[in-house]
Amino acid sequence: MLGYCYAAEGRIQKSRFGELHGLRRYVIGLVAGILTAAAGDPVQAIGPKGQITWATPATIAPTWFDPAETVGLITPYQYLYALHDAVVKPMPGEPFALSLAKSWSLSDDGLVHEFVLRDGAKFHNGEPVTSEDVKFSFERYRGAASKPIKDRVAAIETPEPGRVLFRLKQPWPDFMTLYAKATGAAWVVPKKYVQSVGDEGFKKAPVGAGPYKFVSFAPGIELTMEAFEPYWRKTPSVKRLIVKVIPDEAARLVALKRGEVDIAGLFSGELGQDLQRTKGLTTKALVLDVPFWISFPEQWDPKSPWHDQRVRLAVSLAIDHTTINQALTLGYSRVTGSIIPDTFAYYWAPPAPMYDPAKAKLLLAAAGYPNGFDAGDYFCDSAFANLGEAVVNSLQTVGIRAKLRPLERAAFFKGLAEKSLKNLIQGASGALGNTATRLETFVVKGGAYVYGSYPDIDVLFQEQAAELDPKKREATLHRIQQLLHERAVFAHIWQLAQIVGIGPRVGESGLGLIAGHPYSTPYEDLTLAGQ
Repeated sequence: MLGYCYAAEGRIQKSRFGELHGLRRYVIGLVAGILTAAAGDPVQAIGPKGQITWATPATIAPTWFDPAETVGLITPYQYLYALHDAVVKPMPGEPFALSLAKSWSLSDDGLVHEFVLRDGAKFHNGEPVTSEDVKFSFERYRGAASKPIKDRVAAIETPEPGRVLFRLKQPWPDFMTLYAKATGAAWVVPKKYVQSVGDEGFKKAPVGAGPYKFVSFAPGIELTMEAFEPYWRKTPSVKRLIVKVIPDEAARLVALKRGEVDIAGLFSGELGQDLQRTKGLTTKALVLDVPFWISFPEQWDPKSPWHDQRVRLAVSLAIDHTTINQALTLGYSRVTGSIIPDTFAYYWAPPAPMYDPAKAKLLLAAAGYPNGFDAGDYFCDSAFANLGEAVVNSLQTVGIRAKLRPLERAAFFKGLAEKSLKNLIQGASGALGNTATRLETFVVKGGAYVYGSYPDIDVLFQEQAAELDPKKREATLHRIQQLLHERAVFAHIWQLAQIVGIGPRVGESGLGLIAGHPYSTPYEDLTLAGQ
């Protein structure tokens, strides 16, 4: 077992450097020791055993095996937490847990973040994890929010194989939030191996430093991984992990009942109730940090119906949130009215969305659409096509006629990033971070999924990014969220609750161990029944 401790010079509390930083300079250090000899550790003594199989609704994209291409959603972390490891990352009870780093310190002026790497951490090919790998991984990162984090770093120094320093251009309260939570920049890959096989070769045969190593991948079918016994934190208990692609919800439930898979999620309605009634299966309802909303990418076009705020508000009023929530997630989802998870720092709680189809029709008539109008395509992730169908049906009742267009997840987010999706888009994100990081990705000019923006909101965002006083920063971020609400920039659906079924072979499923994660993370903590 490992023991963790936080050591600080002075008190650790919120300060002018933001959520994480102390009044002066502090170091978060891991003072861990092995409390039992390997012979006394049953997993180390006999080795990992058995297998756990997941059913996933989303076709697995090889780009998710590469931290450099992490997009602004939670899905890639289902694989990153198994195959790879990070300098710092969220863990149970710790939003900024040291992992490949054994200590982290911030200079008095807020400009230098120093990480001392853990002794003995290795990649799956046996090579040690070094500061050069950390630097290479950061510089190679090109995923969501890569520009904002890289633009603020003046230099990365590697004075020793076990030390790396990030020098910022100016104090920035969100460096650790983006580095450790909202991007894949802290996830480390082996420099020599990547350079030898190239980016495409790495996706075909990824090598990481995580608790599980890549074995095989059959596109559209399954991913197979095996325990990496020298993993620094602990030897995994389960020998083999398999992620099996089963897009059809009913088929996932059948596979779970037959014991063909051990964990399966995203059950809704009658199938969710069937799961709850099935003996031998355990049900968990996890409220995730995954808001869903409707985007209007053409609201900045004066010729578009969506340019009129009344039309956007009509969409919000047409959605029967309560009925949809009860029908699809058995009432477990939360209707918050925001694209920001209600657990995020600087979250502003807006008034709850209202269901008022009569008022929606009046707004449409006032906007010049007394008989409604053809709204074109309604794009969504195919894993949530049932939600899209329910929303499209709600819009139909007030005269907004849309055609459901579900896309595979990778294709959906590719289209979103390339700005090729039009009309109505069912947006969602489970990416970790805080209010500022979420706004930077979906609201502010230059964001990965931003089609257009409002100049005054852009100005406010830049003001908060430079503000070191947490109270003043909070006030500015609250004002931005208020403006988004007042202008009906989005129509909000819910903050998703995932209904998951767990089979009898599973001991610790890992579900819910890391706050906001929909997956069985950290994987090294999983056990089979009786282990």
